[in-house]
Amino acid sequence: MKIPRIVLAGSSSGVGKTSITCSIIYALQKQGYSVQPFKIGPDYIDPSYLSSISKNEAFNLDVWLMGKNHLLSSFISNSKSNVSVIEGVMGFYDGFGGDSNYASTHHVASITKSPVLLILDASKTARSIAATALGFQKFHKNSRIAGIILNKIGSKKHENLCRQALQKTKLPIVGVIPKDPLLSLESRHLGLFTTLDEKTLYKKIQKVSKIISKNLDINQIIKILKNTTELQKVPKPSHKKPKTTIAVALDTSFNFYYQDNLESLRREGASLKFFSPVNDKKIPKCDGLYIGGGFPEILGSKLAKNQTMKKLIKNLAEDNLPIYAECGGLMYLTKSISSENKKYKMVGLFDAETSMTKRMKLNYTKGKISRTIISESPHSIQGHEFHYSKLNSVSSDSQFAYELEIGDGIKNQKDGLLQYNTLASYGHLYFDSSNYAENFVKNCTKYSRI
Repeated sequence: MKIPRIVLAGSSSGVGKTSITCSIIYALQKQGYSVQPFKIGPDYIDPSYLSSISKNEAFNLDVWLMGKNHLLSSFISNSKSNVSVIEGVMGFYDGFGGDSNYASTHHVASITKSPVLLILDASKTARSIAATALGFQKFHKNSRIAGIILNKIGSKKHENLCRQALQKTKLPIVGVIPKDPLLSLESRHLGLFTTLDEKTLYKKIQKVSKIISKNLDINQIIKILKNTTELQKVPKPSHKKPKTTIAVALDTSFNFYYQDNLESLRREGASLKFFSPVNDKKIPKCDGLYIGGGFPEILGSKLAKNQTMKKLIKNLAEDNLPIYAECGGLMYLTKSISSENKKYKMVGLFDAETSMTKRMKLNYTKGKISRTIISESPHSIQGHEFHYSKLNSVSSDSQFAYELEIGDGIKNQKDGLLQYNTLASYGHLYFDSSNYAENFVKNCTKYSRI
């Protein structure tokens, strides 16, 4: 299967991968291509940028969560546009655990057999940039690097010095982007703004992309992304007949979902209906709830004031409606969220309180899951956690579904609070890594028949 594709890698975090990836997508669209975006790693925020500029939902590619075969299958089956563009994570060779290349941008580029454009920050260097480029080129016997993009160039003289030095790499320079603070995307909280409620941000993404795209050699980039080997076709996944309805919380507070997870629920026979815990006064008629991650503390006041929604969710939980919640969803189901010296009352399903912290918890997780609404029997799990909060005053008789050997979880490497037919965790799971979607849909169907 011929899939024109490219990976955008950085020498480190903060070199401008997201803004440059958005700009390449923009430039390709101006050339008449439709673009399918992907993001490497456990990330919910960057994909929203890529989705916004491409008008296509971005999919994550994470070896730890998905495994090599599921990752490749997801990439192939979701590459339905003319071109696939993959944004990397951290530095090019930064993998999971010290000297490991596992789950790095290079690892994913190798699995998908994709050419790589290496983004280098040239702001504090000139001739020495060639040493950096040569190091990345020779660090692995097959780096897959097919071109270089220079970011934060100070002047024409600076550009010439870099170009002359980089001749030793024999790699084409396909972008030279001037140093300009206006060409960076703003930061907030877990990294970048979410785009769901930020119309002004969307305009900024377009503006930045338009400016940067003028500094890209898009014809050379197209030539590189078309020079790819064929990938084996994967069979189209079968879809079961719709048999149950799951309501999914989706608004400016809850919007961290892997597209593959939503698709897997649909594939297993779930009809998804979306609602807003911030604005709505009722929940769509459903047989189960899925409350994802996000920023519940940002709109804590509005969530707290929506008493009708909080009571509805608590009553449904007490009625044994299957509820699966992750991170922000977990926080929402506790008694309260404390943020910036304010305390907001939440659903109160779990006897615990949430407080925001200044330190980010970003870990891959590994452990075991017990029998729950998403698992029929105990087995090993691999996921990730990504939050700026902690749970306090967790009841001593609380039940947990996850025993972790890697990751912090809620308390003492335990995660996945259980109450009635509800499972809520800091950890995020990839549904297709096991039969989580099948089991969740099965339990929702069972509830609908009661």
